Amino acid sequence: MARRRLAAAAALLLLGASFVLAVVVTVTSFPRGLSVFLCLLAGVVVGWWGLLRGGWERVMGGIVAVVLLVGAVVLLVVEGQVLANLVVVAGVLLALAAARDAFTVHVALLVGVRPARPVLFYNPKSGGGKAERFDVAVQARARGVQPIELGRGDDLAAIVREAIGQGADALGMAGGDGSQAVVAGIAAEHGIPYVCVPAGTRNHFALDLGVDRDDVVGALDAFVNGGERLVDLAEVNDRVFVNNVSLGVYAEAVQKDSYRDAKVRTLVDTMPAVLGPQGEGLDLHWIGPDGRRAQTNAVVLVSNDPYRLGRVLGSGTRPRLDAGRLGVAVIGARGAGPGRVQQWTTASFEVESGHSVAAGVDGEAMRLEPPLRFRSRPAALRVRIAPAHPGASPSAGLPSDAWEAVRALARVAASGSA
Repeated sequence: MARRRLAAAAALLLLGASFVLAVVVTVTSFPRGLSVFLCLLAGVVVGWWGLLRGGWERVMGGIVAVVLLVGAVVLLVVEGQVLANLVVVAGVLLALAAARDAFTVHVALLVGVRPARPVLFYNPKSGGGKAERFDVAVQARARGVQPIELGRGDDLAAIVREAIGQGADALGMAGGDGSQAVVAGIAAEHGIPYVCVPAGTRNHFALDLGVDRDDVVGALDAFVNGGERLVDLAEVNDRVFVNNVSLGVYAEAVQKDSYRDAKVRTLVDTMPAVLGPQGEGLDLHWIGPDGRRAQTNAVVLVSNDPYRLGRVLGSGTRPRLDAGRLGVAVIGARGAGPGRVQQWTTASFEVESGHSVAAGVDGEAMRLEPPLRFRSRPAALRVRIAPAHPGASPSAGLPSDAWEAVRALARVAASGSA
């Protein structure tokens, strides 16, 4: 409680000091301060314009964008306000970090019965070799958990089912989110508890479960004395996913052989081919929340519970994994305006197309046959979480907007409760 109050007070103090300094810098450097802002804005707009085109247009757009951004830096140097601007930026970042600490939720889960024959599957190559680096197999055995190493080309689902057939009464996965989905889906099918060990690259599912992504070994304690909670799963054409399914530009990019070694370049090369004036477009159709038929040439993201998008605090995370709803986010829907993001929740969702659809399912590239039928499976999975870990998403306690966040910080600083 005292730590939350201290963090909230620090966040308010840093935000206030940064705001005052920013006002002083803007007033003392006018009109150059306004020029800096316009250069930055123009650079972003021109850079985006170039990304949506190919050939010489993209080259020219990139050159102009770089010139504008360099111009903004030069104006700051000439005015002599570089240090002050850096202090403002640092102050805001520190304030955000303190605010996140103030809003962090730590859930006290009921301790479940310790499993008698727990099994952990681990991919030694996932996450740059995290499982090997943290001696996951050795640490698992020390906790009475049988580790099973996965090799290239192994049928993970078949191996998991075999382990259950031999008496496994709890399952864990140390690997990427695609592998987590396979093991979690089978655990839910058999009604046995599941442990997520964050040994992948991004570990988005672990983050939203409230598993500390920096504590790979500590996550194994969930097998021993972990608390249990029920969370949702989702399906697309009967395939389980724990995070999301992306359709559109990103999904098209991850299909390419070059994506694994050059992600950004491949994505940039894909954008004009799909979104640009001469782009092929995408044949994706669905019925929106208003009952009307819609289409997009950009991005459709269907998630296992909705993401918090477009916010500074908690952006890209899911506040809950037990809402029993799919989150649907669409960018670039016809008639919605360029760049506009449409979001809604639903228990089920269907996407139609005239051909197979490129999809990124929990980051794994595949092609799905239409129609793509999505559905939520509420409270489908029993999850065990180590007692030292939060047990809730980092955005679980965050307010819905910036002004409410400031008011909530004030309440926490005053009373320790939001």
